[in-house]
Amino acid sequence: MKGMPGGMAQLMKQANQMQMKMKKTQEELAKKEYEATSGGGAVKVKVNGDHMITSLTIDPEVLKAGDVEMLQDMILSATNEAIKMAKDTSAKEMEKVTGGLNIPGMF
Repeated sequence: MKGMPGGMAQLMKQANQMQMKMKKTQEELAKKEYEATSGGGAVKVKVNGDHMITSLTIDPEVLKAGDVEMLQDMILSATNEAIKMAKDTSAKEMEKVTGGLNIPGMF
């Protein structure tokens, strides 16, 4: 960074380091899985750090009840909770990297 005043060169170096840490953190978060349940464990949903569903388990006993709307509600509830867990964890981990700076598009 020849020709840059010392303060600016240091700032650019710190920005590059932060960018590298953010990328590493994002890669690590994408590999994690988050599980949520509903209906007392009758429905289990796992999502990864990219907010993609990786697993959905439904207790066969729930199907015997024949209440489709209840099953749909349980699936939605468990899915939304798992995604919320993934997002909350991601936001907390990225905040550690950015020092609380709100960088648009990062969360």
